[in-house]
Amino acid sequence: MRPGLSPAGLRRPGLARDVAIALTGLALLLALPMAFPAPALRDFLIYFFAYGLLAMSLNLLVGLTGLVSFGHAAYFATGAYVFGLLMQTGRVSIPVGVLAAVGGTALVALVIGAICVRLKEIYFSFITLAFQMFIHSVIVTWVSLTGGDQGLRGGIPRPPVLGLDLNDARTLYGACAVVFVLCILAMRQVSQSPFGYTLRMIRDNPARANFLGVDVTAMKLGIFVFAAAMASVGGLILALFVSGAYPEFAFWTTSGEAIFMIMLGGIKIFLGPLVGTLLLQTLNHFVTIYTEHHGLVLGTVILVIVLGLRRGLADVLFDWLQARRAPRAAGPAPGSLEAEPIGDGALKGRTV
Repeated sequence: MRPGLSPAGLRRPGLARDVAIALTGLALLLALPMAFPAPALRDFLIYFFAYGLLAMSLNLLVGLTGLVSFGHAAYFATGAYVFGLLMQTGRVSIPVGVLAAVGGTALVALVIGAICVRLKEIYFSFITLAFQMFIHSVIVTWVSLTGGDQGLRGGIPRPPVLGLDLNDARTLYGACAVVFVLCILAMRQVSQSPFGYTLRMIRDNPARANFLGVDVTAMKLGIFVFAAAMASVGGLILALFVSGAYPEFAFWTTSGEAIFMIMLGGIKIFLGPLVGTLLLQTLNHFVTIYTEHHGLVLGTVILVIVLGLRRGLADVLFDWLQARRAPRAAGPAPGSLEAEPIGDGALKGRTV
């Protein structure tokens, strides 16, 4: 390492680039409703923010760590219900409600994850599903608190935040966009941190990681809790938007949709799950308008992508771009006039 360069210094350019991309993306999201002022677009994008965070947080487990969770929507619903119940008391502000919902969800995930991460492969997947159905059952049966099958009734108040009136649709959209981008940036930094690369090592070879002194269980538990916290933010965004929370948030089909989003978008590219979220939400929106057989159409599209491409759309695009760059990076073909420089400099830098 050259003098004056520390590991932290080496990471700064990447952080600056990620912040610049995040600000550009936020500016684009804020500009879209101005260019296309239809309320339907804002509503669609808020759904995209909520379910995009669900898919991105799940990919921290699936793509980054190799933990396939079938019950990730449990934390999506926990965040929505905790936030909604706190706001209905009328005693807390929205920032306090958000922090309490995320913290409460993280605590729930810590307890559940301490059990789940000790299991491997399919056993891990099914026990996460079992815990999700347990949380769904609690929501449905605790009628006095959650409203049961009818969901959290009575609406969720939207008191002003820093002078902003969230009852205004445009202001609410802007606030959701800012929170969404901040969460994506946080997940990006985690995935690019030493912690993130340790998780990749655990995914690829847990036995070697354990041999090198990595506490595999603690690392898995750490990302499990963080992913749950990020999913809870998606849940509270949706709860704030629809002014309620419903048992469907915790049903197994919601976790299934998140897995479909990852499959459609891909796991190789960091933002791949967002591509899948956009595709699935678009299909859900238009297919349900034009036909009653939306399940058949969605199933056909997923089968075509999964069986035909064998990876997500973002992964396909990434591989295609890499293939196009490869010949250029290889340089001139051996035997060409440019392959071997002529003169005294021809031998410089070579090892004989």
